[in-house]
Parts: sequence; C-alpha cells; structure tokens
Amino acid sequence: MKNFKLNRAVSFTIVTLVYAIAGVSSIFIYKAFNLPFWLTLLIADALATVIVFIYSVTLNNASVYDPYWSVQPIFILICYAVQYGLTLSGLIILVVVCLWGIRLTANWAYTFKNLTHQDWRYTMLKEQTGLFYPIINFIGIHMVPTVVVYACTLPAVYVIVEGASFSWWTVVFSCLSVFAFTMQGIADIQMHRFRRSGVKGFNRTGLWKYSRHPNYLGEILMWWGVGLASVFALNGHWYLLGGALLNTLLFACVSIPMAEKRQGRKEGFSEYKSQTRYLLPLKRFR
Repeated sequence: MKNFKLNRAVSFTIVTLVYAIAGVSSIFIYKAFNLPFWLTLLIADALATVIVFIYSVTLNNASVYDPYWSVQPIFILICYAVQYGLTLSGLIILVVVCLWGIRLTANWAYTFKNLTHQDWRYTMLKEQTGLFYPIINFIGIHMVPTVVVYACTLPAVYVIVEGASFSWWTVVFSCLSVFAFTMQGIADIQMHRFRRSGVKGFNRTGLWKYSRHPNYLGEILMWWGVGLASVFALNGHWYLLGGALLNTLLFACVSIPMAEKRQGRKEGFSEYKSQTRYLLPLKRFR
C-alpha cells in the first residue's frame, strides 16, 4: 500500500479515478430523484462527497478531498449547460468559473506530492480531536466545504437553468471574479517561489508584503463576484448571495484563524503581524 502511495503518477491516477466514480455516481443519483433541481443537486453533491470520503478513509488521507473544492463547480455547471444550454450571461459566468477552477486545480496538482502527503490542517485536527476525528473528518473537512461551494455555485446554476438575460452588471462582477482569481494565482506563485528560495521566516514579497492572506482574499472575492454577477442577470434572487457569505465566514472564522495560529508559532510573528495587514493588501501608512 505504502509503495504505490509514494508514487506520484499512481497517486494522481487513483485520485482521478475516485473523482470519476464520484462524478458518474452523482449523475445517476441526480436522475433518480424527481425533486426541485436545487434540492436534487444538493443530494447528488452530498452523496458524491460521501464517495470521496470513503476513499479518503480507505487511503488514510483526507487530502483526497482537496481538489473537490475546485472540480465540483466546473462539473456541476458543465452538466447543467449541456442540459439547458447557455445564454450570454450563463456563458460568461461558466467561463469565469472554469478559469478559476482550472487554475486552482493546477495549483493543487503542483503542490500534490503523493498520497502520503496530507494538508497540515487535517493532521493538526486529527492530533487535536483524537477519537472524534472521524466525525470532524466527515463533517468539517468533507461535508461543510461541499455545502459551502454548493451554495456558492448555486447562483450560477440558476442563471443557466432559468436562461437569465444579459446584464452589464454581470460583466462588471465577472471582471471582479477574474481579478480575484488572478490575484490569488499571483499570490500562490509568489509563495511557491518564496518556499523554493529556502528563506526562513515570513514571506514579505509581492502581495504578501501587504497582506498575510492574499490567496484567501482572492477566494472570498471570487464568489462574491459570481454571486453578484448572477443575481443581476436574474434580476433578483438576492438570497443566493448566501453562498458567498458562507464562504466568507468559512475563511474568516476557520481557515484564516488556523493559518494565523500556525504562523504564530514562528519567531517574529508579532513584528510581522504589526507590519502586514490581516487581509486587504494595502500599504500601512505611519
């Protein structure tokens, strides 16, 4: 078991097969229910997550779930586009989400070593929760993110299903999403270069000079852009912005505090914290 988990190519193949099984299964699950599309989608999405969870437990690696965040929205929107077709607004939003998802998945692939590598956050949670980790793993690591990204993707699904009309505001907020994932990509590249340099301490180059979490900021803005682009195309349905709000809360209350706690263990964090803003990459004026 350990030998094939150490092989990067084999590990990629296994993860790809897991997602292929989950994707095909979700289509059959979706077609099995005669419910409102948003509810049927939620059920299919949740059961696909259960499949990924089973494999992550079998392989003893919760990071099998990691690419689900960026693959799920692309898969969902393309399936609906095939079924319902696309208006111009739907096409714009689909392209934006695909570009975001491809970039984020490529970043995951770049950092993915093999199936022995697990995200530090999951390892930390396992150490902290002990016997309760299986519950935390299923709910916190797998199901909660699935529900959040489902809610973020739902506005775009409505645009496709309802054949929403064109709005220039859709273009404006789609540009916000493009800006967001571009900033996120730049931040990721800058961090990769910093880590390869072997320099100790904190990254103070590029966007990281002005923000401690520019990559998370990009992810937050990405879904506000998609949500606003969608509700303007739909001429309403403002409740669909709940997904962007949930995503913001997930990062603000969970992901960023966990990263801050980890960084806080390093020497010099107090000085770094006083010199670099929490989220918005703005220069401090003294």
